[in-house]
Amino acid sequence: MDLAIRLLINLIVAIIIIRFIYHRYSETSKYMFTYFMISTVVFLLCYSLKQNELDIGLAIGLFAVFGIIRYRTHTIQIKEMTYLFVVIGVAIINALSNDKVSSLEMILSNAFVILMLFVIENTYKKKTKLLPQEITLAYSDLFQHDKKQLLKETLEKEFNCHIEKIEIQKIDLISKTVKLTYYFKV
Repeated sequence: MDLAIRLLINLIVAIIIIRFIYHRYSETSKYMFTYFMISTVVFLLCYSLKQNELDIGLAIGLFAVFGIIRYRTHTIQIKEMTYLFVVIGVAIINALSNDKVSSLEMILSNAFVILMLFVIENTYKKKTKLLPQEITLAYSDLFQHDKKQLLKETLEKEFNCHIEKIEIQKIDLISKTVKLTYYFKV
């Protein structure tokens, strides 16, 4: 019964964080599946190993493993990585809280995380006007200094957005590619 209650609490918190905060403010559902599955699996893993007195070591080890995995996969935005750590952390809190931690304390800690995300997202959303997007393109004559406006117009058509600023990060003449960041209004 304890597992079912904790799993339900974890699922409700994950739904609020992932669906109602992350999805609303990130305007993408790209990582929603990943967040739900990692939250559930980490919760079940921690709850299953809870009996082996590995609580603190296990929690720190899980953060370390997912931190290492982050460096071994393609780069994702800091915000998405933060949400990954939030869902892992909440799952660990919900799974490893013991008899000394009341259900009310667990619910309050979850509510505090949700409240912090909501407040920060609302504050961040109001102040943020431009979002960066990093891309790699094949090198062409559009990257010459006198054709910046044409490059901007081409990218706006391609990505269907109004681009405010373009920064060329790296030109690789060997592979004939250009890595750039364009900034668009939300």
